Amino acid sequence: MAMSLAPIGSLASLSSDVYYDILRRLDGPTLASASCACASFFSISKEEKLWENMCSSMWPSTNRQDVKSLISSIGGFRKFYADCFPLIVNKEVSENKWNNYPEYSEEWTEAEYYGDMDEFESILPSDFISIVDIRYKEKTICSKVLWGIPNANGYDGWFYNCPFRIDLLTYAARDDENDGEVTLSVSDGLPQIASIERERKDGKLWLELCNGFQLSWIVVNSRIKQAANLASWSPLGGQRHWPTDKDFVLRFGSVLPAKDVLPCQVVECILSMKLRVTHTEGDGVQTTLKLTELSMQLEDMEGAHVNGRNSLLILKEALSCHRSKNYSEVLESCHLYSKVQSELKEEKMRNESRFERLCILGGIGAFMMFWYCIL
Repeated sequence: MAMSLAPIGSLASLSSDVYYDILRRLDGPTLASASCACASFFSISKEEKLWENMCSSMWPSTNRQDVKSLISSIGGFRKFYADCFPLIVNKEVSENKWNNYPEYSEEWTEAEYYGDMDEFESILPSDFISIVDIRYKEKTICSKVLWGIPNANGYDGWFYNCPFRIDLLTYAARDDENDGEVTLSVSDGLPQIASIERERKDGKLWLELCNGFQLSWIVVNSRIKQAANLASWSPLGGQRHWPTDKDFVLRFGSVLPAKDVLPCQVVECILSMKLRVTHTEGDGVQTTLKLTELSMQLEDMEGAHVNGRNSLLILKEALSCHRSKNYSEVLESCHLYSKVQSELKEEKMRNESRFERLCILGGIGAFMMFWYCIL
């Protein structure tokens, strides 16, 4: 016996609860697209609870009550998702820019050269909050929140003139309820390795780390009420067996604009994750990996670390720069930066080599002239 279904005249006949139940099952991009389908979807899609659940699923660190209050103060979860889901893309990386650096004037101070000091004084290290989540094979293994930038008290302090660096695990644990060690084992999806010597040959663990880890490092400025994700989500590269055989370093990051801050106009935000093998199968136990370091630093095109003063200006500018939901576009931007940086280093080495040859030829010429005059 065939079962007949009662026809539904239109979407308008459905209750708002049904709409809500449909929309809450969608991911962020699909929810944003669905909001354009009809007036009812558009109205319900503005519900903060929907976006709060979306952010909670994407970034578990937003479950903290203090982070929820922060997000509410800067515009709500819908705005937070719109700011942080797309990743930073810098399309201004081009080879011909790096040959025309502006020169410093001997009469100017560095601060005067870079712009209005009143603008810089309005930027406080305490205004920057880091919201960090680490996933391995789609499972969240670490969530940290760091309020302010450590060791940055005082306008004339060492922070402003020394290389900028944030060691998240060192300082965030003081504010985080979960301050225990972050470890991974075979139960988390790690492959068994018989020994470090075997790993050096086949690279099985290294491949799993590169494919399995994902990082989100969101920076929020509570004063200007803006946020951005500075991570590349997946690793851009790294080093294995460095500095010791048991250490692995994964590098994430993004290319940030520095047009009004540094002559090179763009810098690289480097997010480094260091992991160490603590046990292998040969030790009689399962393979265990420990997270030992998670840091942020900024480097210019020549590989020099950016100081604290300029880093604050760059981070502020990054919160309002261009972003994209196209991950391949993000990777292309990062790879282009690496290419230009490598070519710049090669050109610098060639110039230094030419200079050395000229010095050697000059020394030989001076030596021959000396003996010619004596004889």
